[in-house]
Parts: sequence; C-alpha cells; structure tokens
Amino acid sequence: MSFSRIHDQAIAHKGGADALHALLPPVAEHGELEARGDDRYLSEVTRCIFKAGFVWRVIENKWSGFEAAFEGFVPLYWQQVPPEVLEDLCQDERIVRNMQKIRTVPENARMIVDAAREHGSFGRFLAQWPSEDQVGLLLWLKRNGARLGGNTAQYFLRRVGWDGFILSSDVVAGLRREALLDASPGSKKALVQAQQAFNTWHGETGLPYSHLSRILACSVGE
Repeated sequence: MSFSRIHDQAIAHKGGADALHALLPPVAEHGELEARGDDRYLSEVTRCIFKAGFVWRVIENKWSGFEAAFEGFVPLYWQQVPPEVLEDLCQDERIVRNMQKIRTVPENARMIVDAAREHGSFGRFLAQWPSEDQVGLLLWLKRNGARLGGNTAQYFLRRVGWDGFILSSDVVAGLRREALLDASPGSKKALVQAQQAFNTWHGETGLPYSHLSRILACSVGE
C-alpha cells in the first residue's frame, strides 16, 4: 500500500485533514537541537525514564519538583555526584523516590558529557545522526546510557524534536497490517523492519519520519 492510502485512512479516522494535522508532533528546525543545553537533554532523558511504567500525569505534575531536586540537571555535576546525594534523593518527596531510576541520572550524565566532548555538545551529536539510521542511534543510546531500551529512547527523541518513529502499539499494528513487520516489537529485527518501511515512505512522500509515524498510528482503529 502506498502511503497516500494510509494518509487517507488517518484523515478519515481523525475526522479530517485539519484534525490529523493538529496531532502531528513538532520537528526540530535547523540549529534547534544544537541550541538546546546539555542540561535539558539530561532532564528530558530522566523524565522519559521516570514515565516508563508509571502514570505519566504524575511525573508531569511533579516535574518542577524534579528540576529543583536535581538542581537543573547539570551533566558535569551529575556525572560524578557523590553516592550520598543519590541516597538523599530517595527521601526527597519532591520526586518519585525510585532508587533504580535515580541511579540512571549519573550514568546518563556521563553519556551526555562523553558525547559532548567528542562532538561539541550532545545536541550537535544528535543533529549529526541521520533519521534513516534511527536504529543505530537507538542501539547507541541503549549501549551507552541507562534504562534507554524499549520505547524510552524513542519517546526521548520525540520530545526533543529529533525526527524519528516510535514503535507504539498502534504503529506496530499499522506495520503488521501492511505486512511490513513480523518480528517481536522489542527486537532489533523489528526496529530494522520499521526503519526500512519508514525510509521507503520518507522517500515516497518527503514527510518527516515523526509525522509518518504519527499518521500511521492514526490510521489504526476507529
């Protein structure tokens, strides 16, 4: 099926082109990823990690408390933070006190600092990574970061405006409907199959990968 038919299905399901367009995620403009501070990347990584397996609304409502408790998420500080600081955070009622997730902050801070040292900033590192190889970026994040497997890294990239797909349940259903995915959604094979589909559709339409992903998701169901 050409993507134009999928697009038409999404328009029909969402009640019109304007309604569908309003659901499309923003994509970072040229220079926007580089302009974002590394502290904001650590903040967004941490937000997505704490949301995973939890009620998203609770994390959003408490996020100002997270920002205060983690003192603005400065990576150079958090990459070498003393263990007792992490222990104190486990008693801090401003945040969700999950020690496993709290411990990801210094690990992901080191990932961001290391990439920034090599590329100038973490934003520049992301900006230089092509959307047609999202699989490679996801594997890099999983290998170098903490708790960035599954869809967590995909949601992080979406939140900061990096142009990529998310293998949500609706996207998986859409890919399977088009007979383009037959692997387990959490596997590398599934990521490769999804990448191939989105690369083809991007070449066909010129649309951003994040828009293709959202449109496919909106074409599923009623």
